[in-house]
Amino acid sequence: MPRRRIALCLQYDGSAYHGWQRQTNGLSVQEVLDEAIASLEPEPLRSCVAAGRTDTGVHAAAQVVHFDSLGPIPAHRWPKALNGRLPSSIRVRAAAEVAADWHACFTACYRRYRYTLYNGRTPNLFLAPWSWHRYQVRLDEASMAAALEDLLGEHDFSAFQRAGSRRRHARTTVQEVQLQRQGDLLVCEIQASGFLYGMVRLLMGQLVAVGEGRLSPDSFRLRWQGRARGEVKEAAPPQGLCLLRVGYPQEIFPRAAWYDCQPRFQLESLDSPPVPVHRGIQKTVP
Repeated sequence: MPRRRIALCLQYDGSAYHGWQRQTNGLSVQEVLDEAIASLEPEPLRSCVAAGRTDTGVHAAAQVVHFDSLGPIPAHRWPKALNGRLPSSIRVRAAAEVAADWHACFTACYRRYRYTLYNGRTPNLFLAPWSWHRYQVRLDEASMAAALEDLLGEHDFSAFQRAGSRRRHARTTVQEVQLQRQGDLLVCEIQASGFLYGMVRLLMGQLVAVGEGRLSPDSFRLRWQGRARGEVKEAAPPQGLCLLRVGYPQEIFPRAAWYDCQPRFQLESLDSPPVPVHRGIQKTVP
């Protein structure tokens, strides 16, 4: 059989995994997926490649990976074949055959992450695995939105890069930002050409400090524009973060399988009368 490149749209609950990439000290999503693929292939192949390396505990609604197949399984049958071999915490939603030079990471033109904050006073067991519970004060979404808008465009985001990154530089382009409140829930979405190691969690830690009044929007701006990595010490926990989708010049999967596959929680305020949805901001770089 000739070698064929197969792209997969992958969804996973990151709670039980040490991130996407193979690790020496814990189970990763890549390791589990590689083993499932290997069980269906006639010869050993290189590990599958992902569009983005999610951290320990981070979820993915539509991660994209590719691998080269030497076997006879047609592309449209790979989801069913793999889902029968994968744990329930990992699911393949779609598959497609792509060109031999197509690359899950390098062909991508954007990645989009969503972070969910739960701002109610009362703990909620069903929200805990998918959100960050901040109950001390009511977050000021207007101040958070003002801080978020400044990130649009191409900038050096060294202040939001964890140690250990192998990138040659810290420049990337933030293409779109969105912040919405519905009752006790705040949802932040950030779309960029690429993300630095740990970028979204460090950014969200600072953004919550702005929302709680511990950091002014001006100080937030000065920190990242001044590349003051030493002053950025709070990182948001992983469970609120989800890789929402990855975009390519041409769509390769059915839109229902990859575009917006993390359901939004619908929750009114538990501690005050119901409030209307606050749309916050949705800004796109020109």
